Amino acid sequence: MWLDVMENVISFFILPLNMQTDLIKQLQVNLSVTTATIALLVTAPSMAHGQVNRTITKPASSTPKTSVVNISITEAEVLAAQKAWGQALVNISTTYDEKGMAAAKKLADDIIDTLYAYQSGLVLFKPTLTTGDQTFRTTHKGALSYFVGGDSSFPKDTGFALNGWRKVEIRNAGIFIVGNTATTMGNVSITDKTGKVTTVDKTWQFIRGGDGKLRIILHHSSLPYSPK
Repeated sequence: MWLDVMENVISFFILPLNMQTDLIKQLQVNLSVTTATIALLVTAPSMAHGQVNRTITKPASSTPKTSVVNISITEAEVLAAQKAWGQALVNISTTYDEKGMAAAKKLADDIIDTLYAYQSGLVLFKPTLTTGDQTFRTTHKGALSYFVGGDSSFPKDTGFALNGWRKVEIRNAGIFIVGNTATTMGNVSITDKTGKVTTVDKTWQFIRGGDGKLRIILHHSSLPYSPK
């Protein structure tokens, strides 16, 4: 290696003066290009790192907010719907006692529209005191007759809601909620204005309607079994 260097040095000095000058200029040019290349290579990692940082620190506010729709029924809504049914029964009874049949029937009609889902076309309603081919009241007309009577199409109906009810107490054995439907089963005790209490076994199923309100789609009621 040293011999090569010495040979290059000797060769340089034995060249004519004008050739030595040209060689020095060429070496200066090559040295300038090499220096610029090294500087570019040194700064390139920093430039790349800066670009990565700009991507990572992009403002989080640019991420669109996700919309969530949840139509699941809550236990509180179920209990509120049951309470509304009990209060409605008392309201029909007191309205009948204070204002007469016409007012009670009008109120019952409105309550059925509010609490039951007959507007959907069908409700599975099996009242406590019905028999024969009129046991099941799947229509609004049949339900209204059961609560207030007065319909010749249902001659045995005397108006269950007109019996002077003053208090309703609901005791759930269980509540089963799946999405936008909820099913309950338990006892309902109804007290009339004389203090007499009637207890029935009752199952309800509620569904959330398009307006967001809970309505009854199944109502089964029966007197407790009494063994002989």
